[in-house]
Amino acid sequence: MTITFSQVLIQLLQGFGTTCLLFALTLVMALPLGLIISFGSMSKFKPLKILTKVFIWIIRGAPLMLQVIIVFYVPGLVFNSPMKSRLTAVVIAFVINYACYFSEIFRAGIESISHGQYEAGKVLGMTKSQIFFKVILKQVIKRTVPPMSNEITTLVKDTALARVIMVGEVIKAAQDITAVYGIIWPLFFTGVFYLIFVGILTLVFGAIEKKLSYFKA
Repeated sequence: MTITFSQVLIQLLQGFGTTCLLFALTLVMALPLGLIISFGSMSKFKPLKILTKVFIWIIRGAPLMLQVIIVFYVPGLVFNSPMKSRLTAVVIAFVINYACYFSEIFRAGIESISHGQYEAGKVLGMTKSQIFFKVILKQVIKRTVPPMSNEITTLVKDTALARVIMVGEVIKAAQDITAVYGIIWPLFFTGVFYLIFVGILTLVFGAIEKKLSYFKA
């Protein structure tokens, strides 16, 4: 059997669509969840703080591939309620994992702001929420953009782990072509998709850092 370049490209683009969907869903849900988790890890209520930190430690310490396998198989094996969608299982595992990484970046950014700025906001009559969202958060975003860009770039490449439970992302699509047609170049060609994706993200984050450059670290 033979396959043309255009046919290979179409199948890879379909797989890349799944890659982009997984990336987007993870990012949209993990960023706000990470901020919430960071509040838990900074809480003055010690049981919550300890519980949150232990949870983060477990998630960050376990391989993401293992987490994907657990989320997909455990509900069916333990609770007799199997996951209906493989993609949903991957998204859940990715969101939890990256939310924990993002939470540590947010925590470090928030704790890096001097306490004097909180005091200055109080003197000006601002509420705690106004101080956080109008004064602190903008500076936190500025300080967290570089480490956040690294994590988000890693997320692009981690989407390949979805194939462990047979989700048809771009590398899985290339593997299927290789298995059926006995050609290996589609596997190497997937690198082009990742390079373009990461290149676009690099330009985007560079523009964001430039736009936020008026904040002095």
